[in-house]
Amino acid sequence: MSELSTEDRAALEALDRLGERAQALRERIAMVVIGQDEVIDGLLVSVFAQGHALLEGVPGLAKTTLVRTVAHALGLPFSRIQFTPDMMPSDILGAEVLRTDAATGERSMAFVPGPIFSNVILADEINRTPPKTQAALLEAMGEGQVSVGGTTRALEKPFWVVATQNPIEQEGTYPLPEAQLDRFMVSLRLGYPSADQERRIAALTDEIAHNMGVGEGGEAVFDGRELVGLRKTIGRVPVGGHVVDEAVRLVRLTRPDDPSCPEKVRRLISWGAGPRASQALVLGARCMACLRGDPSPTVDDVRRLAPSVLRHRIVLSYAATGEGRTPDRVVRALMG
Repeated sequence: MSELSTEDRAALEALDRLGERAQALRERIAMVVIGQDEVIDGLLVSVFAQGHALLEGVPGLAKTTLVRTVAHALGLPFSRIQFTPDMMPSDILGAEVLRTDAATGERSMAFVPGPIFSNVILADEINRTPPKTQAALLEAMGEGQVSVGGTTRALEKPFWVVATQNPIEQEGTYPLPEAQLDRFMVSLRLGYPSADQERRIAALTDEIAHNMGVGEGGEAVFDGRELVGLRKTIGRVPVGGHVVDEAVRLVRLTRPDDPSCPEKVRRLISWGAGPRASQALVLGARCMACLRGDPSPTVDDVRRLAPSVLRHRIVLSYAATGEGRTPDRVVRALMG
């Protein structure tokens, strides 16, 4: 057996410490955000798996605070984009502008980068902006680059998009098309805190506000370069065939024309999840295991991750919509 290279040895050592450091990362986030443990775990899986996340929750559940806190704990620059009905693609990507040299009077075109040129992008209320502007994120999320004025510009790695949606107000919104929804590795739902958690939030308001400043100014648990290296290493973690089989099985259950799709839910689904969902489940399971400090993922990791990977990738039928069904209920029925 050949001896490991210095680079491989360093990568394995970093992976061995990842579970302990991930716990320190969770503790850092918990100083600012009380509760929402499942959502936090989903976000960490997303960022370490080189994916993007869609957050849905009513106002006041600390969505912006959560993403900002995660960004600072990871040592990554953070940019928040508030999407509005009158926003244009250039407001996100940037634009070529005409500039005049004060000394010579010469004019030239110069590119002014938009807020997309950051490491962590919070696309706040993404469904409030028209499809043309929503589509401006597609190339960035899928390819890690943007094209403006005939020039393609690479985005600095790591590049992580977290988009939010408000499930209450639907008037004047533009539902995300399936092609863009599929770009998000996970879709996470923030619920109301428990009674005990809400009492803590109410009682510790001043302390939480103080910790927000500490979270933004304190030493980061990770840094960008290290995160990129860990992402590559996690992608090489071995996965058992039974784990891959379970991921593929769950995804194929969502397709109404597949023989494995249960008869009781077949009429409720128009379109099921594609192969990208299978990839997300396998890679996400790898991340869950590594963040837990385990050497390989399990079937339970796949099943735990399945709702967040599948809920936004299935299109319900008219029958399901008429009966008041939701994607979550359909996914639960599929998983038994």
